[in-house]
Amino acid sequence: MKDVINAIELWQDDGAPVALATVVQTWGSAPRQVGAKMALTPDGRLSGSVSGGCVEGAVFDEGVEALAQQRPRLLHFGVADETAWDVGLACGGTIEVFVEPLDTAVFAFMRDLIQRDEAGAAITVIRGPEGTLGRKLAVSRAGGQVGTLGDAALDEQAAAAAQRAVHPHREQLTDEVEVFLDVVRPAPRLVMVGGVHIAVALTSLAKTLGYHTTVVDPRRAFGSAERFPHVEELIQAWPDEAFAQVELTPETAVALLTHDPKIDDPALKIILEKPVFYVGALGSRKTHAKRVERLRSYGFSEAQIARIHGPIGL
Repeated sequence: MKDVINAIELWQDDGAPVALATVVQTWGSAPRQVGAKMALTPDGRLSGSVSGGCVEGAVFDEGVEALAQQRPRLLHFGVADETAWDVGLACGGTIEVFVEPLDTAVFAFMRDLIQRDEAGAAITVIRGPEGTLGRKLAVSRAGGQVGTLGDAALDEQAAAAAQRAVHPHREQLTDEVEVFLDVVRPAPRLVMVGGVHIAVALTSLAKTLGYHTTVVDPRRAFGSAERFPHVEELIQAWPDEAFAQVELTPETAVALLTHDPKIDDPALKIILEKPVFYVGALGSRKTHAKRVERLRSYGFSEAQIARIHGPIGL
């Protein structure tokens, strides 16, 4: 996605008109995932892919046509026939691709979200009454927005759908209006409470998988830069102080690794009230049973306690 963004910015600097193609639906063995993009200009410049090469030529032609007419279109590609002139997917899958002239305001809004590593969505009408196709609204999780779908009530409904959305998908807002929600989310974050030897190995693994890594430990001997030279964020503080600095979002996983209730329990008291997608706590079944009893005594519900993966690991 960043390559496509960079290419579009270069083309805009040249004053070139830009069309954007996005995969909005797949069936079967499709070559690219929903949300995959290709940008193009009428003079033949391309960035990104919607099919790995199978239908790019046809999508390019439709993109040039969309720019000439200033009208978006929804394209359907299935399996090609046996003749060499047919356009289709050799993999046996089916895709739908939405092709549109680039909305520069929405593009800038979404580009800025991605650069700031923030969550949001661009919402596009892909089926609707005459004149509504291609209308766009972009929203951020923080509440910012640009554009409109043409109706205040529809904008409100679409923004609510975007706040719930986890992955790019299409959604029926009304009997007449279907939209595609192009969701962007921050890089996943792994917060490790306890700078123990397991955290050293876990940091390397998490970074390989694209996680932003944070280690929290009030003990200087454990939470040192020498032990964690490659971690993005190292916080030498107790959990209540540390979590005042770390935003615990739906993209965050937390691993409690100290075996020490003096550190783990204060962390759990905060974490279990937050929308993190994973909570794991190191310890045997016996250790975890004692942890559960302590949490009950603190007033946590069974549903909250059940969020903890304990024992942690495979």
